[in-house]
Amino acid sequence: MEQLLVHCANAIESNDATLAQQILWVLNNIAPPDGDSNQRLTCAFLRALIVRAAKSGTCKMLAAMANAHCNLSIDIHAFSVIELASFVDLTPWHRFGFTAANAAILEAVEGYSVIHIVDLSLTHCMQIPTLIDAIANRLEGPPLVKLTVACSGTEDVPPLLDLSYEELGSKLVHFARSRNVVLEFRAISSSYADGFSSLIEQLRVQHLVYAESGEALVINCQMMLHYIPEETVSPLSNVNSNPYSFESSPSQSLRTMFLKALRVLDPTIVVLVDEDADLTSNNLVCRLRSAFNYLWIPYDTVDTFLPQGSKQRQWYEADICWKIENVIAHEGLQRVERLEPKSRWVQRMRNAGFRGVYFGEEAISEVKTMLDEHAAGWGLKKEEDDLVLTWKGHNVVFATAWVPA
Repeated sequence: MEQLLVHCANAIESNDATLAQQILWVLNNIAPPDGDSNQRLTCAFLRALIVRAAKSGTCKMLAAMANAHCNLSIDIHAFSVIELASFVDLTPWHRFGFTAANAAILEAVEGYSVIHIVDLSLTHCMQIPTLIDAIANRLEGPPLVKLTVACSGTEDVPPLLDLSYEELGSKLVHFARSRNVVLEFRAISSSYADGFSSLIEQLRVQHLVYAESGEALVINCQMMLHYIPEETVSPLSNVNSNPYSFESSPSQSLRTMFLKALRVLDPTIVVLVDEDADLTSNNLVCRLRSAFNYLWIPYDTVDTFLPQGSKQRQWYEADICWKIENVIAHEGLQRVERLEPKSRWVQRMRNAGFRGVYFGEEAISEVKTMLDEHAAGWGLKKEEDDLVLTWKGHNVVFATAWVPA
């Protein structure tokens, strides 16, 4: 099926509508949307190729014909807080990063009476309640916790939340209070599209004020940094000026500038968790192969925790479809799903002036306990200082922890 998708992508790229139509017809017959995991995966890629064909001009007629066979709209669900919390708990995909990060953060902030957490998380602070629980139980008593998040009303990367960040913050403050933890919540309007420059600017000002106050600064990055444009995009071409006004080298990618700006803040710890794949190639076929050989995993795992036809399964697979469409059908700044493998992030962090710290035995033990609650195919492996979540032996998500070098 992968080979057929590659042939189809080549036909669309070379505007060979006849060949593309023939391959689409074959794929349409062998990859029904309600088939097995491999068929549903292929169907999602087929759909994304049709969307790409519809945008490319010459193949518009082909897209109109294909549209009759395939529903091109994706119904992305907006979650309530309760729905999203239980959704995230279904699988280790996010829980792995939460568990590893919380253990590393707790160790790093031991003894601090004020902890400032900057949460850059795809799942809208779903990690924070368990972190507050753990902080509340510290022997030396709970610290003051400041929580800063970046929010942007224009971004629609799933999972979506059906309430504002002000309402979310209010819920978190009340939850913390129930655990005898004082939480100050602040949402800063800031976007990954310009490398969270307004967030960084505010943190820089705060750093000047609080640098001597002995407050711990925690930067928690959970599957969010790969949305910052990297070297294969020219991010500043559509922006009047370099958003990092304090950076002297506009030739660097926003991803590089962001990490260097973090280093200037001299954080107590930076946790970087992301999906271990490479979706940055400007070549469509390379990108398709990489995505196909990674995104079979969420389709394969879903059978272990959600029954066919369930509402949650529809939400889950719609989110993967969105990702596939973004990788395959879009280009330039619209293509925001730009995953990089762990090895490249490790190099970026080192280049920015950070050194890796290992996850202790307690962190490993907690991750293993969490994995025991899930299907047998999930596993954990250590790679140097880092932890990697695996499915049937294949790398899925990595967790890394960093301190200033």
